[in-house]
Amino acid sequence: MTAFAFEAVYLARHGQTEWNLAGRRQGRLDSPLTDRGIHQVHRNARLTSHEPVDAIFASPLERARTSAEVFATTLGLTVQLLDDLSEVDHGEWSGLTDGEIESGWPGEVAARERDKYSYRFPGGESYADADSRAGRALASIARTGVRRPLLVSHEMIGRMLLKHLGRLDREAALRLSHPADVVYCVGAAGQISRLSLDRAAGPA
Repeated sequence: MTAFAFEAVYLARHGQTEWNLAGRRQGRLDSPLTDRGIHQVHRNARLTSHEPVDAIFASPLERARTSAEVFATTLGLTVQLLDDLSEVDHGEWSGLTDGEIESGWPGEVAARERDKYSYRFPGGESYADADSRAGRALASIARTGVRRPLLVSHEMIGRMLLKHLGRLDREAALRLSHPADVVYCVGAAGQISRLSLDRAAGPA
């Protein structure tokens, strides 16, 4: 697994969206942040304001871009967009609920569960595809010379970013979740932690 010369990498997901709330798969489509989502992003930005972030990279999808701009304002940095940080493309399943998918593609949801890493969404991508993109994204970011970047992206591509940075196998990476109100910090040795209000507050 490729090693990257970062001191730390911070990983944030966009805030909750209307389709998150409705249980619709977004992939490369977009829906607006909810009021709760906006609150989550502002809270996460306050957490990262206590960290030595030296650059912000974001998915170009609107929900991630909007979230990244909040971080940028708080941290006094600019957002650099990177296509490889985009969410896994759900292809023909984009915008649909699991019930609608099961109706249109009987048995395919179960088939995906049996081989989640390799299963490619009809007309879209697989986690294996996203794994390759995550590696490319991190290599591109490393070439800029930054040491403590914040990446604002999505849950599925985020699992693959954590796979590379945390030196995880695919099964361990797929078990991870990334709630919208969590910012991960991955250290140089691959240790994964969550930013917390206690950590942000610092010593008394």
